[in-house]
Amino acid sequence: MEFLNTYFYPMKIKHIFFDLDHTLWDFETNSAKTFDFIFKDNNIDVNLDNFLEQYVPINHQYWKLYREEKVTKPVLRYKRLKDSFDAMNYIVSDVMINHLATVYIDNLPNYNTLFDGAIELLEYLSPKYQLHIITNGFEEVQTKKMKSSDILYYFDKIITSESVGVKKPNPKIFEHALNLTEANVDQSLMIGDNFEADILGAQQVGMQTIFFNIHKNDVFYKSIIVDKLIDIKQYL
Repeated sequence: MEFLNTYFYPMKIKHIFFDLDHTLWDFETNSAKTFDFIFKDNNIDVNLDNFLEQYVPINHQYWKLYREEKVTKPVLRYKRLKDSFDAMNYIVSDVMINHLATVYIDNLPNYNTLFDGAIELLEYLSPKYQLHIITNGFEEVQTKKMKSSDILYYFDKIITSESVGVKKPNPKIFEHALNLTEANVDQSLMIGDNFEADILGAQQVGMQTIFFNIHKNDVFYKSIIVDKLIDIKQYL
């Protein structure tokens, strides 16, 4: 499934900006492995699948609020766990929730599953383009994730929302990325899984886009759309 936007000119592209979580780095798989470890390590007696059934949509909800500057990072880290345990009627003290929030972030980069085709795509693109990351993920873990999954060396610049002070889709983070990389906007492409943050955000400043429809939603956006990372090769 794809819709080629009228302003997509692959012959002009010199800089490709990737989102990290849910685009290259398989967040849900690695997050599940992290919870499995920290729950066992801290004697949290819940069924992991049942917990994740509650946690995944709650986490997405809080990340949306975080992007919109409606909650702070500490609130996001605490409330996504608190609300998930509450939904399961499982009582956990605030002290333990704060501890779990910390050890979750500490251990998350230890897991390194990438989406199928990620390495093949980066191997294909890296000799032809300058590759960069633009991420809303937490500053203290994003580089560790990339080192653990052995993809850090593919990228020239890593731009995090915390380092810039604004989050995608705020156009300021894309403008900062363009300035930092000395990239012309008409020679720049954004690839990401979140339509609002990655695609609309990048299009606001005039960047070309490819939407990685990992969730296989029924979509028809003004962007190239791919269901598999490796399909990006046919456009670049």
